[in-house]
Order: sequence, then C-alpha cells, then structure tokens
Amino acid sequence: MARLNLKLLLFLLIAVVSCTLVTYIFTCGHPTSSHTSFIHRLKESSSESRGKLYEELLCSINGMYQISCRKEGREVFIPFSFLEKYYEVYGKLTKNRGHEQFEWSHSYSKVFKPTMRYNSSGMFMYFSNYNVEVRDRVKCISATEGVPVSTQWEASGYYYPVQVAQYGLSHYSKNLSDHTPKKKILEDGNLVTAKWQVPKGASVKRNYDHEKFTHVLEFNSHDSMGISIKLRQGIDLVLSLDLRFLSINGSLTIFLEDRDRSTIFPVSFVCSPVLIQVLNSSGSYSTTYGLGSCQNWNQLTRDLHVDLVKGHVLSGRGKKLLKTKLRIHHLLVKGHGQLDNLTLASSNHMGMFYSSADWLVRHQDSSGGWPIGVKRKIASGKADLDPGWYSAMGQGQAMSLLMRAYYRSGKSHYLEAALKGMKPFSKSSTEGGVRAYFMNQYPWYEEYPTVPPSFVLNGFIYSLIGLYDVVSLAPHDQVGDAQLLFDQGMHSLKKLLPLFDTGSGTVYDLRHFTLGLAPNLARWDYHSTHINQLLLLSTIDSDPILTTVAGRWISYMSGKRAAHN
Repeated sequence: MARLNLKLLLFLLIAVVSCTLVTYIFTCGHPTSSHTSFIHRLKESSSESRGKLYEELLCSINGMYQISCRKEGREVFIPFSFLEKYYEVYGKLTKNRGHEQFEWSHSYSKVFKPTMRYNSSGMFMYFSNYNVEVRDRVKCISATEGVPVSTQWEASGYYYPVQVAQYGLSHYSKNLSDHTPKKKILEDGNLVTAKWQVPKGASVKRNYDHEKFTHVLEFNSHDSMGISIKLRQGIDLVLSLDLRFLSINGSLTIFLEDRDRSTIFPVSFVCSPVLIQVLNSSGSYSTTYGLGSCQNWNQLTRDLHVDLVKGHVLSGRGKKLLKTKLRIHHLLVKGHGQLDNLTLASSNHMGMFYSSADWLVRHQDSSGGWPIGVKRKIASGKADLDPGWYSAMGQGQAMSLLMRAYYRSGKSHYLEAALKGMKPFSKSSTEGGVRAYFMNQYPWYEEYPTVPPSFVLNGFIYSLIGLYDVVSLAPHDQVGDAQLLFDQGMHSLKKLLPLFDTGSGTVYDLRHFTLGLAPNLARWDYHSTHINQLLLLSTIDSDPILTTVAGRWISYMSGKRAAHN
C-alpha cells in the first residue's frame, strides 16, 4: 500500500509540473502576446469605464512648462517627440516582418570592436568608413594641392592638417577594404592613344618629354572649339592625369551628364589662382577649379562627382546629385599644353593618399610641425589659440599617414617628415609645443595647446597612435624618442581615464577642472570614438583598465548608468 501511495504521489507531481509547463508556454512563454493581452484587457476596462480607450491629459514638466499627454487607466503616455529632445534619445518607426514597430536607442553612434591586433601598416582604425571630402565643412578638394580645404573655423577656407591627414588615412584604408577598382587608360602618349576630335587649325602629336622620360601627348588649339574625346560610356568618375599648359589660357573641361534629366554639367580646370568658382550663363552653371601656375607638370586625381557636388553647394542648388546617375559625356582641352597618363577609374585611393602625404612633406615647418593658420576659440574669453598653433592630434595623424607612405613606397622623405613631426611633443604649450602636465605630474599631448591646458581625450589618444606607428614602422636605429613619448603618454592615459567618466557618458576634455567651466560632455560620436580608441590600444597593451573602462562606456550607450548612493 505504501508503494502504491508513493507511485500515486509521483504521478500527481508529474501531472502538476506538466500542467504548469503547458500553462507557461501558452501564456508566460510569449511575453509579447501576454503584454498585448494585458494592454487589450486594460483598454477594455478603460473603455467600459470611460467609453473610450484614452483621455487627453495635461502634463506639467518640472513645474516649468506643460505638454499634452494621454492617460489609459493609471498609465500616462508622454509623446516621444518630447522625450527625444528632453533626454537626448533617438527613435523611429520601422517595419519588422511586415509589422510596424518603434525602435528606441540611447546612442546614434557605433562601436567597432577589433578582431585582431592593431597593425601600423594596415587600416587606420575604422577610417575606411570615413568620407572626408563630402563633409559640409569641406569647401572642396584643391586642384593645386590635391587635399581638402576646410571651412570649420574660417568661411573663406584654409588647409587643416588634421583634415588633410584624415583624408589620406581614409583613402589608404579604403584601398585595403574595397574591391580592386576598374581602370581604363585613355591616353599615355605611347602605347595607348585616344581618338581625339581635332578641329581645323588645331593639332595633336606625341613627343618624347625629357623631364618625364616618356612620350606625352601635345595638343594645340587656338580656337574656341578645343580638342575633345567622346566618352558616353564613361560611368567611372575618378579622373587621373599629368597635365601642364604652355599657354596661359589653357583649360581642361569634363562634361558630366545626368542620365535621368539629360542635363550636362561642365567641370573645368584652368590656369588661375581661384580655388573654386561657379559661373551662371543663361541658367546653365559651370564649376571651375584653379590649377595655379600651369607651367609645371601637375598630377591631378579628381573625383568628378565630389567636384560637381561642391560646385552645386556653392551655387546654392544643394548637393542632391546621385553618383550612380552621372556619366562622362565628353572631355575637352583648350590652349597649348601636354598631358600624360589620362585615366578613368572607379576609384584611385592611393593617388589621393599620396596627395595627402606629399602635402604634409611640402608644408612641414622647420620645427617639425604643421601650423594651423586660423584662430581657434576654445572657451569664450578663457583660452584662445592664435594662428600658427600646432595640434598633437594633427601631428599624430600626420605621422600615422607618413609612416604608411614610407612603408608602401620605401621613400625616405616620408620617414624623415614623420620623425621630425615628434619635435613639438617635447616642447611645452607655453613654448609653442603641444606638451602639458596634469597636476604638474602627468605629461599630456594637447590637441588644442591652450594655457591653461584643456586635456582633450580623443586628440591625445590619436597622438599616441601616431607615436606607436613610428615605433612599429621606423628602422630600429631611427625611432628616436617615439617609444619614450608613447610610454609616458600611456601611463598618463591610464591614470587620468577615470576623470573623463560621468557615470552615464564621457566628457570631451577637462575644461571643468582647468578653466572652472561647466563640463564639456562628449556627444555620442565622440563617446564612441573614445571607446574605439581604447579598444585599439587594448590590442597592443594588455593592461585590463583599457578593456574595463571601454566596456563600462559601451554600457552607457544602451542606457545604463553608474550606481547612485
């Protein structure tokens, strides 16, 4: 009897557990369905009690202002358009498997977790995603220098070494991440010759050039028609060529066609000091770039879509010109000149990379720096920088670019410029360098070398990466002070990292400490940059503080906060 009772008890226990599991599967096991059912019951209850699903409600926010809300039962619903601005969060309606849903996020930025150790000769961080030239604060790509012209702090435009270096590093990285570009040589004056349309009185011939040690095409057109090539299938919009004019009125014009609207847009390069100019002739706009003095060989690498878009922006017509809708209709040269290596390609990342590297070599001063020729206001009346200041971030990213140029080309002048670029790191900000000390103890390399210091985090870490690239790629006997500067900087970074943590995000700099101002909170893209930089450094330095802090800062991007008392 006792054995029978034991079996019966076991059977009943199994039955209870089975019923519980089935009940869970059909109710609790579907939280969305359960929640929907709860909302449905709440609506039914509200409907029965009030005759409608919700009622309008006035919400008082901190006693300062009022907004319209809705009330369902005891639940109050506040418009997301208010929450979005009030809490700086982000949301949008999306479709998921045919059903509409609302996606809420605390951050609009991304973290790129490294999958391998940082390689100084490889891609620079996540810069393959950068498109420096299309930024609103880039006026255009100069035809004389081949690098961006910035309007960030001066509307007329200036060369900003940070932007120049980022332009080159992004194209170096794209060269490693993108597919092999399509490329077609149209004319090299020797093996490949184009079918030029030459009007009466004009001429083309191919001569040996003793300066280039190769054959080049010489053209001579004295009338207004010019010499042209038709390229109706020219869908690849990156143009490269070597060009010089032997007359002062020479020009090269590329006619781009919008295939949807059958509209022609001319983009010209002329012998002129003008940076960029848009001319309107009877409602037809043309964009012109100056080549400066055309007497010497000029190596041009141009993204014609970018050139055209910058002209559209300057003319006030906006920048909505899809690259996929454009093709080259024809190309026209006027005047007396020579050209070589005329090429169309889908991209020419290395050409643009070397344009930046060569600019840095040409414009480095005797102190090893790349001076910034505009005034920078850091905080109103507190810490301004007069034209001619150096940036540790600019120095660091320039070194990262130049060391890659040295690695790829083997040319010593790139290495020499990178090594020389370390000089400002050993000079204090008060002496025209970029070095400051936190509490007179920890050395810091200043993105903005103000007095008193501002201690910008992202610019400091970029300078450390530049120093590491020198250590990694320079010949061992030429590294100089790079290792010492890097080690000192890493020690300071680990000690000062906690000061940049707000418990819900990060601060951009330490002006609240040095200038006595309110904290300068980092927006999400700078916050994610801080994280990405720490994750990169963690692949070359095993100290757990780097990954621990990065992990905590990542959690802030999904709404987590530090514990309170």
